[in-house]
Amino acid sequence: MSRHVAIVTDSTAYLPPRTMERHGITAVPLTVVLGDRALEEGTEISARSLAEALQKRRSVTTSRPGPELFAETYRKVAGSGAEAIVSLHLSAEFSGTYDAAVMAARTAPVPVRVVDTGMVAMALGFCALAAAETAGAGGTVDEAVAAAEKRAAGSSAYFYVDTLDYLRRGGRIGAAQALLGSALAVKPLLQLDGGRIELMEKVRTASRAIARLEEIVAERAGTAQVDIAVHHLAAPERASALADRLRERLPGLADLHVSEVGAVIGAHTGPGLLGAVVSPR
Repeated sequence: MSRHVAIVTDSTAYLPPRTMERHGITAVPLTVVLGDRALEEGTEISARSLAEALQKRRSVTTSRPGPELFAETYRKVAGSGAEAIVSLHLSAEFSGTYDAAVMAARTAPVPVRVVDTGMVAMALGFCALAAAETAGAGGTVDEAVAAAEKRAAGSSAYFYVDTLDYLRRGGRIGAAQALLGSALAVKPLLQLDGGRIELMEKVRTASRAIARLEEIVAERAGTAQVDIAVHHLAAPERASALADRLRERLPGLADLHVSEVGAVIGAHTGPGLLGAVVSPR
C-alpha cells in the first residue's frame, strides 16, 4: 500500500463541487479584478456577474493565487493526513499559477510535485480526476502524475467565441490575428495547442462556426471511449443543444459534463463562448 497522495488543482479546472469532494480534490482559487475589487473565482464572483461586467465594458483583469495561498493550502492538505501532494495547474502560458505553486512547494511540510498540464477548464479537470482516481486506488506520486500527463497528452480543447477582442485585450492571442478576424467579420474557432490558444479556422457565421465545432469534436472523438465537456459563458442554449447532438453522435461517449466557465476564463473569452473538451480514457 502506497502512502496517501492528495490532489490539488486550481479553480480553472471547473470540476463540479460534488466530484471534488468525492475524490478529495482541493482547488486553489484564482482572482478576478473587477474595477478596484479583487474577487475569488468560484466564491466571490459568478459567471453571470462577470458576463454583465464585460457587456458593460467594465475593466476586468485576472491574477494568479499568491505563493502564500498555495503554501497555506499545502499545509492544510498535509494536516488532513496527506503524505505527498500532486498539484496540477492550468497552462503556464496563460497564468503564473504554476510558478506560484512551485515557489510554495519548496517549503511545504510534505513532498509536492507541481505539474504544468498545458490544459485549462475541464481539460485540466479531467487530468485532476485521472490523478485522483489513481491515487485513490493506492497509486504513488509518480503514478498519479503519469495518469494526469497521459490524460493531458490525449485531450483536445476547442472553442468558439463571438469576438477575439477579449482574448486580444488579455494578451492571450496576437493583436494581428484579432484584427484580421474583426476586419473580415468572421467567427473564429480556436484550439488549445502547446498550452496556448491558437486560431484554428475562420467561419463566416455563428451558426456555421458552431456546426463546424460539432464536426471537429465528433471527428476527434471517433469511436473511442471518451469523456466530453461542453463549456459556455452566458450561452446555455447553445451549450445544451451542442451536448444533445454530441450524445447522439458519439458511440464511445462515457461521461458528458455541461457547465458555464468561471470568471477567469470568461474574462478572456467574453460572453457567447462555446467550448468542447475531448478527453479519451
